[in-house]
Amino acid sequence: MMSNLHLHRFESDDLLAASLADAIAENLRDALSQKGTASLIVSGGSTPKKLFHALSQIDIDWENVKIGLCDERWVGADHIDSNEKLVRENLMVGHASKATFIGMFIEGAEADDAQSACTQNIKASLFPFDVIVLGMGEDAHTASLFPHNPKLQEAYESHELCISIEPSTAPHLRMSLTRSAILSAKHLYLHFQGDKKGELYHQALEGNDTFEMPIRSILHQPYTPIEVYTA
Repeated sequence: MMSNLHLHRFESDDLLAASLADAIAENLRDALSQKGTASLIVSGGSTPKKLFHALSQIDIDWENVKIGLCDERWVGADHIDSNEKLVRENLMVGHASKATFIGMFIEGAEADDAQSACTQNIKASLFPFDVIVLGMGEDAHTASLFPHNPKLQEAYESHELCISIEPSTAPHLRMSLTRSAILSAKHLYLHFQGDKKGELYHQALEGNDTFEMPIRSILHQPYTPIEVYTA
């Protein structure tokens, strides 16, 4: 285990969700007390739904919390595959309904043409990031940084916040945070569940090819503490 990684393993998804929600809420409270606002950047997919529900039930000053995304499919907010839709329906309920959402998708714009505007929107509203919660796909992608994608090198080297990416193994054009944007977070979490992803995580630790397994580009950062939550 690399010294920058702190592993938290739980016996059930419910215990994992509750513990991670408590940790994130404490980070947000600290940010709110220090500067009056806080930013929370989350991932899509099915894995974080229980986390979202647990977090939405915690009573903090959500009116001063802004929520954004690690990545977004380039579809409208009412599309079934929209991460914005997922977050609004599963996280921004209960206490968290008072939070403000800052999306990536820009209506009427092509993803490739929207990189700069997306970066500026996020920089103005969400940056610097207080908390980022990453996921990990079964192909070891994170955010929308997919294995062997032609734009991975740019995503790894860019100092901009956003990059448009077209995956060859998943539907929809995407907008994603770059590696430097992800690593800039004050608190960075990796959240995954199940034996298959547990094995994948250990494979990621053992190798160095970040183009084969993009999650390595995040994990293999000795000076970036990462809290790893799994069940």
